[in-house]
Amino acid sequence: MNVDRRTLLIGGGVGVGLIVAFAAWPWGLDGDLEAEAGEQAFGNYIKIDRDGRVTVAVPQVETGQGIWTALPQVVADELGAAWDRVGVEPAPLTSAYGNPLARDEGWLAGFGPLRARRIAGDGRTRITAGSTSIRAFEQPMREAAAVARAMLVGAAADRWNVASEDCEAADGRVTSGGRTLTFGELAEAAAGRSPGPVALRQASAARLSGKPLPRLDGPSKSNGSLRFAGDVRLPAMLFASARLAPPGGRLTGFSREAMTRVPGVRHVAARDGWIGVVADSWWAAERAIEAANPRFIGTRTPADLRPLFEDALAADDPHEWFSRGDYDEVTADARALAATYFVAPAQHLGLEPLTATARFTGEALEVWTPTQAPGFARARAASAAGRSEARLILYPMPVGDQGGRAIEADAVQIAIELARLMQRPVQVTLPQSTSQNHDGLSPGALARMTGLPGPGGPTAAWQMRVATADGLGSSLARLAGADASGKLGRTGIDGAVPPYAIPNVRVLAARAELPIATGYMRGSPQRELCFATESFVDELARAAGMEPLAFRMSMLGGQPRLARCLQAAASAAQWDGGGRGSTMGLAGCSAFGSHIGLVAVASIEGQRVRVHKLVAAVDCGRVVNASLVTQQIGGGLIWALGQATAVQPEWVAGMARSRSMSGIALPRIGDSPEVVVKLSNSNDPPGGVSGLGTTVLAPAVANAIFSATGKRLRDLPFDLAAAA
Repeated sequence: MNVDRRTLLIGGGVGVGLIVAFAAWPWGLDGDLEAEAGEQAFGNYIKIDRDGRVTVAVPQVETGQGIWTALPQVVADELGAAWDRVGVEPAPLTSAYGNPLARDEGWLAGFGPLRARRIAGDGRTRITAGSTSIRAFEQPMREAAAVARAMLVGAAADRWNVASEDCEAADGRVTSGGRTLTFGELAEAAAGRSPGPVALRQASAARLSGKPLPRLDGPSKSNGSLRFAGDVRLPAMLFASARLAPPGGRLTGFSREAMTRVPGVRHVAARDGWIGVVADSWWAAERAIEAANPRFIGTRTPADLRPLFEDALAADDPHEWFSRGDYDEVTADARALAATYFVAPAQHLGLEPLTATARFTGEALEVWTPTQAPGFARARAASAAGRSEARLILYPMPVGDQGGRAIEADAVQIAIELARLMQRPVQVTLPQSTSQNHDGLSPGALARMTGLPGPGGPTAAWQMRVATADGLGSSLARLAGADASGKLGRTGIDGAVPPYAIPNVRVLAARAELPIATGYMRGSPQRELCFATESFVDELARAAGMEPLAFRMSMLGGQPRLARCLQAAASAAQWDGGGRGSTMGLAGCSAFGSHIGLVAVASIEGQRVRVHKLVAAVDCGRVVNASLVTQQIGGGLIWALGQATAVQPEWVAGMARSRSMSGIALPRIGDSPEVVVKLSNSNDPPGGVSGLGTTVLAPAVANAIFSATGKRLRDLPFDLAAAA
């Protein structure tokens, strides 16, 4: 397979007011991009060839969120490029492309200052997670495009002997009066210039910003031409399947004789932690390993994990994560309303299995794998191969599972070892059952809520006591080979502070020690914590005798953007007040720099929760691509519906027992509700949306079920038998 780093796209835009400091841009814009013959590089993000084609180097991995459309659209608009001449390629794996929000989001807090500085400096913060892609790179890429535009305009102005202010860049050309030069004709002269202060385009000058341009990867995904990691094919490549030992467990036995009877088997590799079979086809390898019936031993795991969360809250005084006012004084002589909410650890349930391909070519090693953290994946691959990263080429492939599982590329080490043994390229693909077993689950949470209604209804005091673990922190610790234990950091408790103007608030957090591997999941921990917060707000509203929307609005004077979202969702859904007999429920959330209000219409049919309609209103700041935002919100809502209604797994040996997709009871197409998404116009900085829709689905639906039936759902996945 020839590896083409560039994929031609069709599309483009944003929008002059801010000044890009000249001092921030070096002479000649030296960067880490490698320009091919006929190309000129403009810094770290943009290349222009002599034919006028603009290539945008995107640091973030495409996981289905559309970032390979959105960021090129930002560049094309600011640069003045013709959208049908814009291409995209993955940015090189260098430190220049680390996620600038890694520190701000608390991702490195568990490593200590020295190690965190080293990780940030070597490029391992090149991570696609936490709805950060647009928030992290929209502004830097706008600035880079503005500088490149100034260089092109300056080159044209010099050639025509006119002032730069008399020139305009648009549609891949620079014009002045009746004269025109294409970007391709100007690129070589422009690349050697040093720009002065550069102004960004004003919003009114934007051509493409905010427009619902179609997804550029949509056609290739529809017709199967987009290559995922499982599509890699190399000369003389062999295929492998594997089984992994439970966490802390080991392989105890298997039938080698049964394997050898399967045609096409080339090699069997048995280690303490895994067993793999290499064959001429993956199907032969999988048949052989099934026939071998490998046996493992692992630690005993309780059938119900909820008591472990309860033990965490009971064992010690939880850490005070946040405090405002004096909760104890206000509630000392009062009887507060109390409720407990539980979100069970959840599987990603993605369709893309874990896979990786490795090839040794002389002194070099090449690896293909889907990964949201390519810097970490490359470092682990180099360690597994016993060679320096300089002698390893990692190809981070597009990710087929947007739930977040691909932050850890678990199949890479096995692929490397088998390729070394066979002296041929080997592609390892774990079956769906093994991928489920060894999922890094979202950790879940147990939240004990207490609240005291104030005079006239609004809440006077609020407390959350929560036991949880740190999913993203655990994933990052495993990637870095660090200790994942210790106090909860921001990545494990972000979203626990309510957005409401409650004078006395306290959040207490305890770390739950779980016998399962926890990991990063889209929308978490905000999804779990919003379920408790917005469900409990609904309970407080009912206890105060107030309509749920009015109750929320009375406490949102300091959060006008969230208030507007709730009002807009209620208006679009024709909110009926959510009284007894209604089928409507309401929830809101501020997360990832964005805000969302949701009205759900739901009922109970045949002992199952049935959601009929979802109406969301979103303020995510300056919108780059309205269609992508709408898709992400709608997709997040449906994904969260699956998480809220799926059957809980059984636990065995520190793992979730694998099940068929039909046994998980995920919603089918016919079960999917009508989804309406309204976007607000905003000039605020752009926020994240990939995880935003996941946060509000469960509480809005639970509140709708209470309106319809009087039953309060306090467990996720929804458990009608436990309804209060």
